[in-house]
Amino acid sequence: MAPVVERKTAEVRREEILEAALIEFAEHGLAGTSTDAIARRVGISQPYLFRLFGTKKELFVASVQRCFEETFEMFREASAGLTGEEALHAIGEAYTRMIVENPHRLRGQMQAYSACDDEEICTVVRRGFGALVDHAERVSGLPPEQITNFFAFGMLLNVIASMKLLDADEPWAKRLIEGCGKQ
Repeated sequence: MAPVVERKTAEVRREEILEAALIEFAEHGLAGTSTDAIARRVGISQPYLFRLFGTKKELFVASVQRCFEETFEMFREASAGLTGEEALHAIGEAYTRMIVENPHRLRGQMQAYSACDDEEICTVVRRGFGALVDHAERVSGLPPEQITNFFAFGMLLNVIASMKLLDADEPWAKRLIEGCGKQ
């Protein structure tokens, strides 16, 4: 008797594909990622992947949207019940944990920014980043210059984390990280 194989719904497969796509796109970018590698990672056929997403670019866009949505949800949870600098501090700590614990999220974001020469992708990135800024402004109630500094230091942390310097011994990196904590 053959083993019973439980079939997954299209929605479950879609989520698995998006997770695999984030990993592959984070490592190789839009141009360097093969849909075959994503399909293999999930254990599905390439035609099924295209049935769910249409094109590689549509899959990339969906992956970028998902990454921003998850980051927004993390912002929301971290800042729940908080205001002012306390809200921003909680968001910053949660964000730092996220990029340390799951570097694919960071690299996925960086690949999204790099792909902004495509207008459709740029629109999705702008919308996602804008939602993060709007949330930080809304929950903190702080003036624009403090919100600007918060996101500027966040982007600096992205660059430092991309270079794998968050726990490194380079004195200049340590000084920059310390400076971020003082803002």
